Amino acid sequence: MVVVKDQLDPDLRKIIKKQKAVIIPVGSIEQHGPHLPVSTDSDIVYEVARRVSEKCNFLLLPTISYGVSFEHAPFFNLSLKRQTLEQLLIDICLSLSSNDINSIFILNGHHGNQKAVENLSKKINRLSKKKVRVFVFSYWHFMKHEFDHAGFVETSLMLAISKKVKMKRAQVGLITKNLSKKEKSRIAKLASKSFPSATRNGIWGNPMKSTAKDGKKFLAQIVRNLTKKSQTCLTDKSRKLHH
Repeated sequence: MVVVKDQLDPDLRKIIKKQKAVIIPVGSIEQHGPHLPVSTDSDIVYEVARRVSEKCNFLLLPTISYGVSFEHAPFFNLSLKRQTLEQLLIDICLSLSSNDINSIFILNGHHGNQKAVENLSKKINRLSKKKVRVFVFSYWHFMKHEFDHAGFVETSLMLAISKKVKMKRAQVGLITKNLSKKEKSRIAKLASKSFPSATRNGIWGNPMKSTAKDGKKFLAQIVRNLTKKSQTCLTDKSRKLHH
């Protein structure tokens, strides 16, 4: 693994001649209930990207810590417009290509970013005249357990990687287990427009029984599956570019 921001220019140019695959973590700055920091999405996606980079020997770029999080207002969020995040990533990918790096993995860590990243592969492929390969993944698609927001899964992941969690302040959030599919769909649509209206306290799920042990299991599963997928992407011509 090569952490790009820590390299000296002459050394980095030599490294790029041998290693031409890079990973870009994309997170957010937004509320995660009263017990998790607003950097949660960025913290988790960076750690996943770091571990995948280590296993695959990728170049690791700095995390893009700002995402599309307007739905969390009036709770705290620092948000970019969808078009802004999309254009930022396009510019970075084309800039990487100008530096002879043409295999790019974008790892998304926030659900609200998905519309901004879903068509990036096709757009960059067209703009670069098919020179650049971009693979876009959201890390929670690589685990079996149902994901949440500041609930059991996300809190467990943070307990495994961070000392910022304040479990004494944790609260039970929106529980959808016994709701009908129709009701779950209605609440999901509401949450996409106003997360606090759907959850009240900004938590989707129950973080009360979260543990670092569970977080380590989730993290290991995500990294294992993402590593396998990433390696396949670089060798399989019929690969999917978005997952």
